Parts: sequence; C-alpha cells; structure tokens
Amino acid sequence: MPKQESKGFLLRLDKPTMELVEAWAAQEFRSVNGQLQWIIAESLRRHGRMPKPKTDD
Repeated sequence: MPKQESKGFLLRLDKPTMELVEAWAAQEFRSVNGQLQWIIAESLRRHGRMPKPKTDD
C-alpha cells in the first residue's frame, strides 16, 4: 500500500488541552501526532465530510 502524502502545520494548544490529548494518546498506544490525526479523521467521518472511496465499476 503506497504511503499517503502528508502536509505539516503548526498547532498551538493550551496546556490543559495538550495534557488531555497526551493522556488519551497514551491510553490508545498512539503518538500525540497519531492521536490528533485519528481525532480529525473520526470527526470528518462523523460529519459526512470524508470523501467516499473510489470504486472500479
């Protein structure tokens, strides 16, 4: 499976929020970056904003 291209950006979080994200990531055995990617992808899916996978018809 080819690796997806990614684009970095700077994100600033207040200390209490960052501590919560770090704890959540540790509980899920993910890095903070991986946890944030998962949170964003899950939110996009839940709100119907994730593009539908292409099918070969």
